[in-house]
Amino acid sequence: MKKIQIITIFLFVIISSFSQENKFEIPNYKNIQKEIQKKESNFYYPKLLERLEANDTLLSKEEYKHLYFGYLFQPKYNAYWTSPDQDKLSKYYSSEKLEEKDYDQMIKLANHSILDFPFDMRNMNFLAYIYHLKGDEISAKKMTIRFNKSMEAILSSGDGKNCETGFHVISVSHEYVLLHLFELESNTQSLIDDCDYLSFEKGKYKVDGIYFNIKKLLEKEREILFGK
Repeated sequence: MKKIQIITIFLFVIISSFSQENKFEIPNYKNIQKEIQKKESNFYYPKLLERLEANDTLLSKEEYKHLYFGYLFQPKYNAYWTSPDQDKLSKYYSSEKLEEKDYDQMIKLANHSILDFPFDMRNMNFLAYIYHLKGDEISAKKMTIRFNKSMEAILSSGDGKNCETGFHVISVSHEYVLLHLFELESNTQSLIDDCDYLSFEKGKYKVDGIYFNIKKLLEKEREILFGK
């Protein structure tokens, strides 16, 4: 299978909105951490995560921001995370054609991966596509909304024009998911201050590259390597 795409109507509206209004808000990690730890808060993380894992379509933009950026402060967060089912899923990603007899197995594997990391964007996208192929449009729509709103949280955090206003991500893999959605292809990746800079072929696009702020991700990496 050379290319997997799902219908992301809501996401295109989001992208259009942000590009026209150029509105973004750099995440206030201190406030986010404080809110998700308070049991009386509307953003108390265990309750939000329970709703996310149930694919609650009524989660708001602010709730998704607290879920996405707040995941950095969860015990399960791992800056080096890879899917436990990566090898099994890879054969389907690289397949020229997906067989109907394999749909249930693919759904099982993708769901297991997403349960392990609730912001496994690649498998959210893949799962929505498989649900669509299977004819389960309700599940496909729920997963598409979850994917879109997770991406919206990233898009709301910056504009990618420089390091100071780079898009904030909790996983380097999300940088490439975003590029894929915009149908952009990077030439090189380099670390500039607290940002990943993905550069493009000169003159191919309207911009020469995109910045992703990974300051918090790097901090978590240092914690894993050297302890707090």
